[in-house]
Amino acid sequence: MTGTDPTGEETRPTLVGAVCDAAGRQVAVELSPGAFLAPRPLFSPPDRVRVALVSTRAGLLAGDTLDLRITVGPGARLELVEPSGLVAYDHRGGASRWRARVEIAEGGELLWSGAPFVISSGARVERVTEVEVAAGGRMLWRDLLVLGRSGERGGAVRALTRARHEGAELLVEDLDLLDPELRELPGVLGPHRVIGSVTSLGVRPPGPAHPSRMELAGPGAQVRLLDGVTPPVEAGLRAVWESWTAAERRPQPPSGSAAVRSISTSCPANPS
Repeated sequence: MTGTDPTGEETRPTLVGAVCDAAGRQVAVELSPGAFLAPRPLFSPPDRVRVALVSTRAGLLAGDTLDLRITVGPGARLELVEPSGLVAYDHRGGASRWRARVEIAEGGELLWSGAPFVISSGARVERVTEVEVAAGGRMLWRDLLVLGRSGERGGAVRALTRARHEGAELLVEDLDLLDPELRELPGVLGPHRVIGSVTSLGVRPPGPAHPSRMELAGPGAQVRLLDGVTPPVEAGLRAVWESWTAAERRPQPPSGSAAVRSISTSCPANPS
């Protein structure tokens, strides 16, 4: 599936899909490289499919569109790993787009540990994440947004997130960080330029209370951390991620059949 964005540039979406087949095996049924990311299978434990999203270009420039589409079938368990971060460079008056569409079927689970996304001074990025989670499904997502490289004030970014659970709105957020003067006001970001979050969609994770935890409109929660530098935020997110993954509920695989191709790993038919 190849198209063009409004500037005429070619855009090919990166496609990643996973299912749990009738034999209880976790299977990657779609690993199609796009214009910016190539999905590569990793060594996987029996209870999941692990896939690395490997960058094939240096970063985003003006006119670029990075398009990512992720599908998790009934009872499937997919883990996405980003070996390196992404940088949006000076767009010299232009703009770029990053968009991800995620669909998680009944009893499916997605673990997505994102790497830093750096918005360099002069960049202007629209970032859109759309998630649909069916009954019994779950997504655990770690995200890190950095305004500027070392010594920079950072460019402009607008991050829109819309997540639905069983057809109902679970999280709708419009994070407008386009104007540095406004975002640096007290009560917005102030002096902070690193924004990190761990978000659970479809399951409200148990565990000790966190001062930055926000309960969502349905089953889910989010912890968001701010700082002027990256290491403290990464450390805080790692602690929340480890706590929530330790308490996760593993989905049951479906009893029906599924067409299978590509990479597979052997897994118990009824993981606990």
